[in-house]
Amino acid sequence: MFGITNFEAFLLAGIVLNLTPGADTMYILGRSISQGKKAGIFSALGIATGALVHCLFAVLGLSILLAKSALVFEMVKYAGAAYLIYLGLKMLFSKSDEKFELSDMEHQKIDYRKIYFSGILTNVLNPKVALFFLAFLPQFINPEYANSFLPFLVLGSTFVTTGTIWCLTLAIFSSKLSNGLRQNYSFKKWLDKITGGMFIVLGVKLALSKK
Repeated sequence: MFGITNFEAFLLAGIVLNLTPGADTMYILGRSISQGKKAGIFSALGIATGALVHCLFAVLGLSILLAKSALVFEMVKYAGAAYLIYLGLKMLFSKSDEKFELSDMEHQKIDYRKIYFSGILTNVLNPKVALFFLAFLPQFINPEYANSFLPFLVLGSTFVTTGTIWCLTLAIFSSKLSNGLRQNYSFKKWLDKITGGMFIVLGVKLALSKK
């Protein structure tokens, strides 16, 4: 159907890949643990939107440019790495208000829209995600339909859907596990520092990665 072969195998492989920890997983965990469930959910939705963008790029053939041009790949890779490092440094060196009352923790203002767009950029600026779509999806498409956008769109949307379900589950449960810890203001400050350090490590790892 739609030029897709072994859809069941694709679904199973896609779920296994979604469950495999990666940069997106660490990003969502960092946001959920340090900033709560809502921040985790918005970060997960941002990651999912970024994956959808990569899916559309694959459908339109734009990802092939990343696969064939070393220069474009390097530019996107370093832009993504720089953005992750920027987020990490921002959290690592943000100044905390020592007079902050613990009873006001729930009213701390968090820019969820910024978290959402950060999730999008984190995913979109990772060229390996684009290459993944190019390498993984064609294995389940009938060669006779190689020039059709429909099988790419169906498979990509399926992968993004299962990934989104996993990311939202991860965000909700990880935030619940850390709810008590976040009530301790001094511990929350350390969580923010750890999350910032984690983003920096992810950025450096991305910058040093090869095709």
